[in-house]
Amino acid sequence: MSRLPVRARRVYRTGLYGSRSGRGRNRRKAERCDKRLILVYLDSRLRAAFDFCRSGAASVDVGCDHARLAAALALEKNCRVIASDVKDGPLEAARRTLSELNAESVLTVKSDGLDGIDFADDVIICGMGGELIADITERCRFKNENTRFILQPMTKAAVMRKRLYGAGFELLEEKTACEGGKIYSVMLWRYTGKAREISEIEALCGKNRDKVYLEFIAEKLRKNARGMEKSGGLAEEAERLRKQADAVMRKAVDCGR
Repeated sequence: MSRLPVRARRVYRTGLYGSRSGRGRNRRKAERCDKRLILVYLDSRLRAAFDFCRSGAASVDVGCDHARLAAALALEKNCRVIASDVKDGPLEAARRTLSELNAESVLTVKSDGLDGIDFADDVIICGMGGELIADITERCRFKNENTRFILQPMTKAAVMRKRLYGAGFELLEEKTACEGGKIYSVMLWRYTGKAREISEIEALCGKNRDKVYLEFIAEKLRKNARGMEKSGGLAEEAERLRKQADAVMRKAVDCGR
């Protein structure tokens, strides 16, 4: 059997759409459902990012990894997509994925962040640290009020929120994603050019109203506070973190009502 995407191969092998004896028929059905099943390839983080992207948009997936999101956008939302990465290895993996999924319309570009990109309606940056995402987003040369930035930091989400608000970006919406036992927030931003300072609690919570996410943030703050107390000499900072945790928990309680 020539190589099919994993999910399509599973459909073929198990006879999900018919008996195992009807292999030719199952294979044809598996091939026809490839496009429809592309979303199976996306984990919860990438699926949330996919949901924020606009149909038919010119999109760029920065740090594309295996290009599953880029393929999904091209096949499911008819987007014109650039999959970019700073390293050759991920781009080779991306090209293999795109070929396997019949999504060769996606362009692969070697670029440091957005430095090699001239235009996009939707910019997607997932799976990097919050400070690096902020660096890339702030350096964007083509940002305007119509550009949307779909961002998913693995760490330092509060730092990223604070920096982007200070650089003239506005946070529109957030969604919670759970992956590998960890909880993340996927965010939709736009550029307004109007910088503003935000409070520590705004930086910690953003626009996420998911009780699970807020409880996760509160517990992380408490854990950091306990660590500071054990190290000694940081009681004042530990108390500050505990107060922040209490404020975040109050938001979580309100969201649970």
